[in-house]
Amino acid sequence: MHIENFINDKISQLMYILTALMKKSVHPTEVDIFIWDCFEEWAQLNVTDEMPSSAQERVFWHLIHELKLGSLANLDSDVSLISEIEVCLDFLKGTGNYPIHCVGWRPVA
Repeated sequence: MHIENFINDKISQLMYILTALMKKSVHPTEVDIFIWDCFEEWAQLNVTDEMPSSAQERVFWHLIHELKLGSLANLDSDVSLISEIEVCLDFLKGTGNYPIHCVGWRPVA
């Protein structure tokens, strides 16, 4: 699979699952499973360049890393993470601005 196709597919899936999470339609463990699946599939692409090729990809990786670091189980009380998710989702949907503190890098082996 081409890197750009992978990122575009995963962005769509991430937007879907995070929208469901915010509506409490999925359990946080589903997001964890999605993230680990992304990392596994990404590793199979054998990417060695850590620089994202687009702003969307940078926001995608930023959000993935923020979700892994944050506590999805306590999302209701983590106002900062909720805000970060909303800002990033708005950008990925094309309805918001680029997140100010976004530092998304590709994971490399």
